Amino acid sequence: MQAFELRNKTGLGAVSLVERKDPQPGPEQVLIQMRAAALNPRDLLVLNGSLYPTLRLPLVPLSDGVGHVMAVGEKVTRVKPGDRVAGIFVQHWLSGEAPEHALSLGGEMDGVLARQVVLPQDGVVPVPTYLTDEEAATLPCAAVTAWNALMVQGNLKPGATVLIQGTGGVSLFALQFARMAGARVIVISSSDEKLERARQLGAEQTIHYKRTPDWELETLKLTDGRGVDHVVEVGGAGTLSRSINAVRAGGHISLIGILSGINTEISLRPILRKQIRIQGIYVGSRSMFEAMNRAIELHKLKPVIDRVFPFEEALDSFGYLEKANHVGKVCLRF
Repeated sequence: MQAFELRNKTGLGAVSLVERKDPQPGPEQVLIQMRAAALNPRDLLVLNGSLYPTLRLPLVPLSDGVGHVMAVGEKVTRVKPGDRVAGIFVQHWLSGEAPEHALSLGGEMDGVLARQVVLPQDGVVPVPTYLTDEEAATLPCAAVTAWNALMVQGNLKPGATVLIQGTGGVSLFALQFARMAGARVIVISSSDEKLERARQLGAEQTIHYKRTPDWELETLKLTDGRGVDHVVEVGGAGTLSRSINAVRAGGHISLIGILSGINTEISLRPILRKQIRIQGIYVGSRSMFEAMNRAIELHKLKPVIDRVFPFEEALDSFGYLEKANHVGKVCLRF
């Protein structure tokens, strides 16, 4: 069985295609023939060693993938051979509050960049039937993260205003979910082409932050000085203070990404004065994934895919993601 393995924490050069013994499912496990996978910025952090300093190696990368169940253990009741399923990001987070120690695919445990994978039956969910394999593969991390941020933690209501940073996977899912819920969306980006794509997906207003570096002030203008109800914060250290200024009194910031850094010093005054809620988001539970799938199926939402690489060109796909020129998701076809 072919799989890609990260052999040491030195980046892409440490990843190689290897032959592994064909996996066999245990009594409560399922064997999945993988059909497609999707990349996330988190995968790059895993490869360069900055996210998990004590990572167990060798490791099969990637958290997001979809495939067909080939075989099941004798105690499996949730799925059957032939079902198309995706693994959940945190394998033991089924519902309720997040577990204290989250074991995630492609991080603390082997991921899905392999021809076949074995997962616990509780750690997989069926995916919407109308989606292609590549589209379905985008759901476990980026889509569930956006769903948790806005629909679960954010309790998004029709008529609310959402500020979204960028046009990556989480950001575009957040845009689509917000529009699905009847919210108004403002998107910021440094690319006219990306902003045009955001408008095509339903963004009401867009801000080019290179031409308008004080984008939080422009956001206040667009909301008549009130500020937005929700911010989908994927920048991290470099953008959080601006997000705090852009959100309304009593507003909500979903802290998701660390693209501009992880350490920052910010003033607590506006957080206290405006009574802002800053919520850390680390993907979501299986029950969130299942609820999201029902909404996606009902509304026939289509994930945005920038480019699809063949399985054998996985290393090229990481390099493409690292350049950050994409809009939406970068995927692999097995």
